[in-house]
Amino acid sequence: MRILTLTLAAFLVLFVGAQAALAARSESIAVVVNEDAITVSDVNDRMALIIASSGLPNSQDIRNKLKLQIIGALVDEQIRLQEARRLDLEITQGEINKGFEAIAQQNNFGPEEFRVMITKGGLNIATMEDQIRAQIAWSKVVQAKLRPQVIISDGDIDNHLERLTANTGKPEYLLSEVFLPIENPGEEAQTRQLAQKLVQEIRSGKATFVKIAQQFSKSAGAPQGGDLGWISQGQLQQELDAVLPRIAAGQVSDAIRTASGLHILNVREQRVISPTNLPTREQVMGLLGTQRLERLQRRYLLDLKSAAFIENRLGQ
Repeated sequence: MRILTLTLAAFLVLFVGAQAALAARSESIAVVVNEDAITVSDVNDRMALIIASSGLPNSQDIRNKLKLQIIGALVDEQIRLQEARRLDLEITQGEINKGFEAIAQQNNFGPEEFRVMITKGGLNIATMEDQIRAQIAWSKVVQAKLRPQVIISDGDIDNHLERLTANTGKPEYLLSEVFLPIENPGEEAQTRQLAQKLVQEIRSGKATFVKIAQQFSKSAGAPQGGDLGWISQGQLQQELDAVLPRIAAGQVSDAIRTASGLHILNVREQRVISPTNLPTREQVMGLLGTQRLERLQRRYLLDLKSAAFIENRLGQ
């Protein structure tokens, strides 16, 4: 389950400007997704939450760049919730409460104290609970429908370890990633603008890579701040593989275009592959399973979206 991580500092920043960001609240319908509707106030509430939790500045420029991503995220959540309902997968209030408590603990608060702080910061608690609900729903869909399809054989593990052993003496990189998918060519320019802004904010120190990945990345490692683990050359897509040696440890890449979208890479550490740091068979199994499950999830969600009726009334 993908859980938000919110910082006290972010809330204090938002406290000053939250009312301006939410001044245009309205119950007008923003997007219709099959039998459900996303309202303008849903978009505004999520905007405030994203700004608070990511550490991005609460400016008109940022809000303009975020709108497309926020609408897309809300549409995805509706489709995930609808699929969970179709499969008769129940999400209880108790599960949502546990998710909320986990967020509070990550910020060193008790749940009630955290609720008070959120309210004082001008945020709508319901939008956080909606996001948690959608995360739980999709996790249950994945467990029920997709995880049984992921089978990692001994041969798969052997082949991966053989490739690593053949690269002994070559560099490998501890990577994190922000992945912004581009499903519609008409959205590329705006998505690229957002990616460039995220890179700028991370490099300037105004936002951390971990927070940005948790809120924006659509890759499997997003809940862990975009963590990809140790990666050697040849494991990534060709476009990413070509750029990797040029990123120094502790640095963040520019946005890199692949067939599926834009990637921002963060090289946290670099080392030389040796027999002493090869992963265990269990670690390889986990890595391969995560990679295959991510591909299945992405394809499954795209199929659901292709079959859905989606009407965007905001023109974004």
